Order: sequence, then structure tokens, then C-alpha cells
Amino acid sequence: MAAQKPSIPKGTRDFSPEEMSKRNYIFDTIRSVYELYGFQSIETPAMEQLSTLMGKYGDEGDKLLFKILNSGDFLSHSSDEDLLSRQSNLLTKQLCEKGLRYDLTVPFARYVVMHRNDITFPFKRYQIQPVWRADRPQKGRYREFYQCDADVVGSDSLMNEVELLQIIDEVFRRFGIRICIKLNNRKILSGIAEILGEEQHLTEITVAIDKLEKIGLENVNKELADNGIAQEAIDKLQPILLLQGSNQEKLEALKQILAASETGLKGIEELSYVLSIIDMMPLQAELELDLALARGLNYYTGCIIEVKALDVAMGSITGGGRYDNLTGVFGMPGVSGVGISFGADRIFDVLNQLDLYPEASLKRTQVLVANFGEKECAYCLPILAQLRAAGIRAELYPDAAKLKKQFSYADDRKIAFVAIAGENEMNEGKINIKNMQSGEQCVLAKEELLAYLQSAIN
Repeated sequence: MAAQKPSIPKGTRDFSPEEMSKRNYIFDTIRSVYELYGFQSIETPAMEQLSTLMGKYGDEGDKLLFKILNSGDFLSHSSDEDLLSRQSNLLTKQLCEKGLRYDLTVPFARYVVMHRNDITFPFKRYQIQPVWRADRPQKGRYREFYQCDADVVGSDSLMNEVELLQIIDEVFRRFGIRICIKLNNRKILSGIAEILGEEQHLTEITVAIDKLEKIGLENVNKELADNGIAQEAIDKLQPILLLQGSNQEKLEALKQILAASETGLKGIEELSYVLSIIDMMPLQAELELDLALARGLNYYTGCIIEVKALDVAMGSITGGGRYDNLTGVFGMPGVSGVGISFGADRIFDVLNQLDLYPEASLKRTQVLVANFGEKECAYCLPILAQLRAAGIRAELYPDAAKLKKQFSYADDRKIAFVAIAGENEMNEGKINIKNMQSGEQCVLAKEELLAYLQSAIN
């Protein structure tokens, strides 16, 4: 019988060495900016207790959790009656105690509660790890993907929001991606629902207006009506959704519109403060107050942040916001936090489309040392060690093979230089170096090679 052709699960990907070089460039760039702002790295397990994860993401989120069957006899706690009932929720509780993490935020909340006595607050942590969602795979959406989170917990200061905006700006400046950072505030959205007399429909209103860019105003109004929002309230909402002008002009208009809402005015005050600090140290990115931005509304309680790439059609590539009670679900109330998450997989796709990877980021071998046999290897090994000690990425071709084959290997691997030492070079204490791009060759004294390569590579 023919061997079955192997495959990988839908929504997952293999990454080649070149792709991994690109991904590591993304992770290293984000990591270095996080550390520049005083964030420290933690890691949490790929799997958590299912009780830690369930109920934290709403009904839809619970359905997207990958559950892990108990090891050993996973059916031991289920009766025939339970199995025949086919009640998946009941059976899941009996058969699965663990699940793959859905995001990095809930595990972080669990971490803070478990390690509260060892943490210095405010706690600035970053985390770069994969997460899993049983979602329908599509362009830019995968079942296994990396998140690059940074959060500050234990501080109410809006300076944290300012620094997170600066981090976003710096990361994308380094990547060379032009972006628009969209800002809103949950309190403004609550204030809007309040002045419309529709506080009880806050979630329906914000879920609908969050789709404004995707489905247009007419369809948003239809969805609002379908969700039981009064026509009078929908009419009052129109001028808010159509607000134009600078960020400052929008805030001034909102002050009039939300004059009767204490919550709404508090949201305006918070955004005004953040924008006033940013004005002192302007960002390179566009910064736009977007009243249709809601981002997982039930989760956030203050500022909301979302980032769009300007030169590529792609969904949000970074998002975040302020939450007032991260750890309350685990019995430690009152810990406020604010955080952002870079979508590494989408950033990877954007950088690929725009071809923005610096050549140096690919970490290719810079010099291949050719192999003609044992004597030649013995001559070349100290040279190889010297190059590596100087930080030049160098490798020895492992087999004594025809030079044409070794050149072909260097070409396929895009290695810039090949160092060759045959009998003549060895007798004279020299080495022949070939530039694989230009085809030029020169013979140097062994002692000259390092300086030559350092000059040519830099």
C-alpha cells in the first residue's frame, strides 16, 4: 500500500528558513522596542486549565477554543447515558480539563493573580508566543498564529496609553510601514448610547457601528433597527457617525453632543489628555479619532487603539486598549491595565507584499569555505574560526566535492562569498576569495581576509 501523503491541519503553516529569518526580524524588532520602554518578557504554557479559559471570551469565543482530551482513559468519567445524549457541552467538561490558549491576555491575568506576591507593580510585561483558535481559516486569519503583547497593569495613568502609541509608532517606523493609528474611548461609546436613551443596547449599537467601514452607513442603520434600536435614536446617531474634521474639531463637537453624559465627557477628557501629550512629541504615523471603532467592546473600559496599514488592503495589524478589571475573574479585583498586541502574521504578510525586509535581516551565511579534502580543511579551519569570532556568518562545505557543485550550493543559498584554498594558496599562506554576485576573485594573505570581508560586507 502506498504511503499516505502527509499534510498539516488547515489554518496552520510551515515556515522555510528564509521565512523564519523574516519572522525573527519581526519578533526581534518588536522585542527590542518593548525592552527600550522598560517591558520585561514572560512566557506561559501553551495549554491552560479549561476552567481558566472558558467564559472569558463570550459564547462565540468558547466555541473557538481548542480543547485537549484528558490523557489515559478519557471516557472513564462518562456514563453510557451521557455519551448517548450527545450533549457536547456536558461531554467537553467530562472529557477535557485543558485547552490551548486563545490569546495571551487571559493567561497573563492568571499569571498576575498566581504571582502577585513576586510582582512589582506597575508591572510592564511583554509576551511573544503562539495562540490557537478554531476559526474558519481565510486570508490573513489562521488557526495558529503569534501574538506580540505588551501590557502595563497596576497603574491608571494615561501616560501608559501615550507610551503604547509611541511604541506602535516606533515599531512601524523601523519596519518602514506607513500606518494610521485609530483611537476611541469606551466611555465615549457609553455616553453616545446614554444620550440616545439606549444604554441597554450599548453592545448592539457598538457592534453595528464597528462595521461602518465594512458595510456602509445604510447597512449599519438597518442592523440597528433589526436589533430593536428606536428610529429616533438611529436618527440622532447619524451626525455623530458622520463627524468630520481634525481630532480636535471632533472632540469639540462631541463635547456639545455629550454635554449631558458624565461618562461621555470623561472619555473626551481622557482622549484630550492623550492627544495633548502626543502633540508635544508628534508621531510619524497618522493619528485619527474614529468614533466607529469599538474593538471587542465588553472587554475594554477606556481608550481603544487599532492600527491599519495604509499601502496594503489588510485588516487590523495591531490593536489594544484599557481594561479596568483584568484579574477580577480570578478573585483579585481592581487591577487596571492597558495593553497592545501586534499581529505578527499580518505584519509578515504586509512586509512581504511591500518587500520591506532589509537584506541584513535575513541572516544568511556570508562566507562559504570550500572543501577540497582533509589537508585543505585543516588549513581552513583556523580561518573559519577567526571569521566566526569576528561575527561573520561562515560555514564549511561538509564534503570534498567538485568546485562547481560548491559554487552552485553558494548560489542557491545566496551566500555572498566563497573562500577557496588549494595547494598553491596553502604553499603561499594565502586564500582565494570569490564574490558570487560580481564574479570577481582575488588572492589575499590569510591575515588580510578578515579586514577585506568586514569592509565588503559592511
